[in-house]
Amino acid sequence: MKPRKIPLRKCIACEKQFPKKDLLRIVLHPQEGVVIDPGGKKNGRGAYICKKEECILLAKKAKKLQHALKTNIEDGVYEQIIELLQSSE
Repeated sequence: MKPRKIPLRKCIACEKQFPKKDLLRIVLHPQEGVVIDPGGKKNGRGAYICKKEECILLAKKAKKLQHALKTNIEDGVYEQIIELLQSSE
């Protein structure tokens, strides 16, 4: 059997490519607004970011998540992402 192709995605902060499972997906959902999508299956415009605090802070500073999702991002979203990463370690 032929080995399956591993889907790659680019982190919006560091702009490096990683396997899709190694990144965290942030979604602009039509009804719910900006939400974290750990499963990677929600509908809406999505952006991928590394599971590193440095990348999240870089995305916040350079407003890369705002640009990728084409909407205003509140500071609470970044705090939720950091809390999620710290709780999963």
